[in-house]
Amino acid sequence: MFNCLIVDDEPIARDIIINYCSHLPQLRIAGCCGNVFEAKEIMQYTPVHLLFLDVHLPVLDGIGFLKTLKNAPQVIFTTAYKDYAVDAFDLAACDYLVKPFSLERFIVAVDKVIEKLQAGKTAGADNPTHNVPSDYFFIKADGKIYKLHYHDIVVAEAKGNYTRILSNTGTMLPTMSFSSFEALLPAGLFIRVHRSFIINKSRISHIEGNTVYINDMAIPIGVNYKELFFKAIGM
Repeated sequence: MFNCLIVDDEPIARDIIINYCSHLPQLRIAGCCGNVFEAKEIMQYTPVHLLFLDVHLPVLDGIGFLKTLKNAPQVIFTTAYKDYAVDAFDLAACDYLVKPFSLERFIVAVDKVIEKLQAGKTAGADNPTHNVPSDYFFIKADGKIYKLHYHDIVVAEAKGNYTRILSNTGTMLPTMSFSSFEALLPAGLFIRVHRSFIINKSRISHIEGNTVYINDMAIPIGVNYKELFFKAIGM
């Protein structure tokens, strides 16, 4: 599985790429962000193999950002502008998608990347961008960087521009949107039960009506999430 990072200042554009990625089991979304500075921070603590990068971004554009990266991952530019294709390929971008692009065109681009990554997998064994942790990730909160194991996460709750994470090791409040945090989690282990709550399915003690219980914690099941939730637990 390969980690990908989505960098686009348009929420709708990010959602389209997230949706397209969901059809490709080889991809895992390591994060979503609206500017290159958020992307740079994510890349400092999380291995990234593939970067979906918009060209027109606030403060520093995608072309300029790619020039700053010493060990850049594979890059697919996703932009509404055709004019920068030459610059992109000069920087060894793997592909250049002009919005709006179809799922078929997206798959073609991703297949190129996967072929390159698989070909260079052995050669890049000592490169940290190729060593994907299977059971943990790093997250920044309160001026510290924490190593967080998936199985230790109990519940995540949306708190404005923050995400409150309750785990076996305590509670943390990173400056991260709820959707960005959700993108870090493997879908097989976690499920969103409400617009403000994500739970670790293995921690469920019982369900009563429209409420799921994790030990003594009662978490509401949102109307829009109820059907998917019960399908996820095989009911």
